[in-house]
Order: sequence, then C-alpha cells, then structure tokens
Amino acid sequence: MTSNLNEIIGRFAIEGTVDAVKPLGNGLINDTYKVTTIGTDPDYVLQRINHHIFTDVEGLQRNIQAVTSHIRRKLEAEGASDIDRKVLAFVPLTDGSGKTYYYDADADAYWRMMVFIPDAVTKEAVTPESSRDCGRAFGQFEASLVDIDSELTESIPDFHNMEFRLKQLREAVEADPKGRVAEVKAELDDIFSHADEMTAAERLHREGKLPKRICHCDTKVNNMMFDKEGNVLCVIDLDTVMPSYIFSDYGDFLRTGANKVAEDDPAIDKVEFDMDIFRAFTEGYLESAKSFLLPVEIENLPYAAALFPYMQAVRFLADYINGDTYYKIKYPEHNLVRTHNQLALFHSVLDNTPAMRDFIAAQLA
Repeated sequence: MTSNLNEIIGRFAIEGTVDAVKPLGNGLINDTYKVTTIGTDPDYVLQRINHHIFTDVEGLQRNIQAVTSHIRRKLEAEGASDIDRKVLAFVPLTDGSGKTYYYDADADAYWRMMVFIPDAVTKEAVTPESSRDCGRAFGQFEASLVDIDSELTESIPDFHNMEFRLKQLREAVEADPKGRVAEVKAELDDIFSHADEMTAAERLHREGKLPKRICHCDTKVNNMMFDKEGNVLCVIDLDTVMPSYIFSDYGDFLRTGANKVAEDDPAIDKVEFDMDIFRAFTEGYLESAKSFLLPVEIENLPYAAALFPYMQAVRFLADYINGDTYYKIKYPEHNLVRTHNQLALFHSVLDNTPAMRDFIAAQLA
C-alpha cells in the first residue's frame, strides 16, 4: 500500500498551506519530495526513510537531531548570520511527542520532513576547487562536533569496519555458493596479502591510540549545499553520521573523487589516483581539521586513502563470490570488474604514498 502524501504531510507541524508536492532529486536510498507552500511561508522537503538499510530509525533520527541541534547552538553562540541556511532543520510531529519522524503502519513506511533551504545548489563535478571546498567543509563539520555530549549510535553497524568486511569475504570464500572462488584466486591472494596492514585502524582503536569521532561517513561533493556565489552553506545527507574513525570522511571522498575513471570502468589501465584532487582535498581538510586531529590520525591519512578502495574491492569481490546478491549488476562480471578497478586504485594509492606523506608534512610545517 502506498502512503498518501498529503496525509503524511499533515502529521508534521509545518507552517502555511501546501500548494504542490513534487519529486525532488535522484537519490538512490530514500524517496524525496519538495513540498511547496503558498505565499511566503517556508517550503519543505518530505522524505521516506529506507528502513531496510537504516533499520534503527529512532536511533537514526536521534543522531541527526543531536548533530543539527549542536551545530545550530554553535552558530548562534558565534553570532552567525543566515543560520537557517547553514544547518538542516527537521520538523516535529503535530502530536507533541517531539519526534521528527512518522511511521505509517498501513504502508510500513517511515517519513521525516525538513525545511527547504532556498537559493542553494549542490555540485556534481569533482574538480580541485570543489574538492578543496569539500575538504574544508567536512573538516569543519567534524571540528564542530568534537565536543558534542550526545551519545550517537551506528546507523549502519560495522559500516566501515575493515575486520568485519574481511570476515564477510572469508565467509563467502568458505561457502562458495556459485563455485566462483577458483577463478578469483589471484584477487583473493592480493587482498589477503594486505589484510594485516589494512586492519590497522581497528587495532589502534583497541590499543586506545585511535579515537572514534562523529563523522559524516558519506563525503561526496554533492552532499554539500552552496549559495549562489559558490560559498558552502552546510553539509547535508546526514543519515550516515555516526561514530567512526576520521579515515571514513577522508578516505571515502578520495576513493570516488580521486579515481580518474568510474569505479566500474573495465579499462583498468586507465585507473589512477589523481594527486591534484588529493592535494586540493587534503589542503582544505587540514585547514579546518588540524586543530583537533591527533598525530596518529594525521600520519595515517595516506593509509585512509588506501583503505577505502581496498575495502570496496573486498565488498565487491565478496558479492561476486556470493552470486551478486547486494550490488546491482548490469552484466555477469560487473562485480568482478569493479573489484579489479578498486584493486588497481588501491595499488595506485600505495605507489603515491611517499608523495602524499611529503605533501601532508608540508601542510603542517
């Protein structure tokens, strides 16, 4: 059964009268609509939360509310202008519960609503300029949450846990449901030969040397809003905000942004780690984050850049062995091509690691 959108909207304490409801954007996870009101009242964004991916909706919304409230209080204390365009605002229900989501039991659907940010745009192109903006914005996002006193939950448990991802791969190899393990021996040998070094983060954390911080965990260039002059307004898409190593925000951006081809490009010889993107993103990130980063976090930034293509190769290969049950594929070898692509990027990062270390050292001098 499909939810009645007007009925859902009526559950939220919005201002004004609804004029129109139209689909917004092309998100792959959640269904999103723009709710336009009559006159000068705010417009809104209505979103159906994919509770098959985010299974703890209560925890998810509690995370987002804690983060946005903390950032808003900081902006107010700083005397910042135009605050409503610099942090997302979620609309509570009309029932007085204070909740920012509604569960439609008839359709088994969870909904939330936020205030639409006017005169704002997102960017899609990954350039040195946009990468520098990304680095600066996501570093500032982390910096603003260093002193948050709320206990956040993992909206996707073990999302960036490398030990867990390798465990999944080993389980896939042992089960070998489609008889594909024999054909990917070279890929498995490559992956497992680096397993010890790539699980360094988990060991450092257990030893008490590496903290978990509140991170965005989905640092794409289109997860920021810009004003018409090109200035960053705020970070958006907060579903994956959770405790993690800062490597998540740093490495995940570079995995997608600094690959000179798409992650499923079969032209493996064209896969290359783009050092221009790396330098721009790192420059912006350290500008806003170095004030709180520990030496162990800074010295392992090149490790973070290698970690995420490695992790994605592990996930693609596990899915290929399992019979392509998680990632959508366009042809039978799609996940294997993705694996080759990400392994090539991983090795390109390793080749560039000395130059990366030199650049980071120069930024801190």
